[in-house]
Amino acid sequence: MKHIITAFIFTALLISCNTSDKTKNTTLESDATEIISDSSSNDTKKLFKAIDTDEALIATSLMAAPKESRANAKVIGYNMAGEFVTLKDGDNEFIVLADDPKKDGFNAACYHKDLEPFMARGRALRAEGKTAQEVFDIREEEMKTGKLEVATGLTLHIYYGEKTLYDPETSKVEDAQLRYVVYMPWATAASTGLPEAPMASNHPWIMNPGTHRAHIMISPLPEVTE
Repeated sequence: MKHIITAFIFTALLISCNTSDKTKNTTLESDATEIISDSSSNDTKKLFKAIDTDEALIATSLMAAPKESRANAKVIGYNMAGEFVTLKDGDNEFIVLADDPKKDGFNAACYHKDLEPFMARGRALRAEGKTAQEVFDIREEEMKTGKLEVATGLTLHIYYGEKTLYDPETSKVEDAQLRYVVYMPWATAASTGLPEAPMASNHPWIMNPGTHRAHIMISPLPEVTE
């Protein structure tokens, strides 16, 4: 009888130990899973870095240009030291105006090189302290007199967003998107058939109709990311 009781107690202890080990193993496995999950989440966040070098500024600003034209596009703008310089030489039809690292958000523009006199005039007037309306009025008058010229159909691509982090593997700025401008000096809704306000969120329309700065606006919907 004593042997039977001893055997029973030994069996009960064995079962208890096994149960305890299984519980411990389950807990460890659960903890490990949470660690892996957290690590995966952190890795995703680490894809984005601050734009804190001239090289990063050039790479992200070039996203405003068509992909096939980026290698040979010229890039100008403020460097990280706050100097307006040529950041990258180029010899094709595009000039990229880099994002200003001192301003909030991200805003880079790519335009046809024949627009440079018009763009440079605007930069010079703003540097003199002219208001946006004064810049508009001065260039309007200079376009009328022929001092400035903008050919119909020249384009401007704008790559913009509220954030200033980027993926170094792709050079894409987090949540940034594109919009497009096609210059049509003096054009109107009547001469183009376009409305003066978009009929839907991604439909083209004409802005500043009847002026030197008349242009077609095209704002694609942002990319859907999962």
